Amino acid sequence: MAPIFKLSVVMPCYNEQKTIREIVAQVLAQPYDIELLIVDDGSKDGTQDILEDLSKQYPQVKVLLQPENRGKGAALRRGFAEATGDYVIVQDADLEYDPREYAQLLTPMLAGKADVVYGSRFAGNSHRVLYFWHSVGNRALTLASNMATDLNLTDMETCYKLFKREVIQSLNLQEDRFGFEPEVTAKLAARSNLRIYEVPISYDGRTYADGKKIGLKDAFRAVYVISKYAALTRLGK
Repeated sequence: MAPIFKLSVVMPCYNEQKTIREIVAQVLAQPYDIELLIVDDGSKDGTQDILEDLSKQYPQVKVLLQPENRGKGAALRRGFAEATGDYVIVQDADLEYDPREYAQLLTPMLAGKADVVYGSRFAGNSHRVLYFWHSVGNRALTLASNMATDLNLTDMETCYKLFKREVIQSLNLQEDRFGFEPEVTAKLAARSNLRIYEVPISYDGRTYADGKKIGLKDAFRAVYVISKYAALTRLGK
């Protein structure tokens, strides 16, 4: 008999009226007991009206409205706090990541081998060919994070991170924006008892014209966050 579990999908959302209906449909099409927590981060483009319709259409969808734009990290913290599933996964509201690959991330978790699973865009699966310097930046940040945490990840900045609920809810996360990625990685690495896995995923990256939001200032912030939390692994906090 297949294991029975509940999956909480936490989706930060900001000005995604072009993609939000499609990504919600893709998430809910997965063959799991899903709780979809969409945290709108102060959208101004009509996304909130669409979310109101979706919450009425699908009982699995819970919409949480931030009072103002506070950033991805703040939105994720709110979603994590509200999650009730056995496992929690991060899902961006664009169409860069494919929910059909939840199965790949869940495999080591359901086999009892992992407490946390990262989906790597650089571990061999197909991806849309886009910005060279963006990929260089991602790899450089992953290398810096690995040096600070003594992990051997290939994609620290990936959206697809799957956690046991008790693990993610036990972390004291503070970063409001894209600094979430290196912060959560450092704080997971500091828990020496956690088993962290990485699996390959595909990636259909979008352009800045399509609405991509992360930029150079976020890279500088990531470097600062990596340095800020570098001592965590050594101190075991």
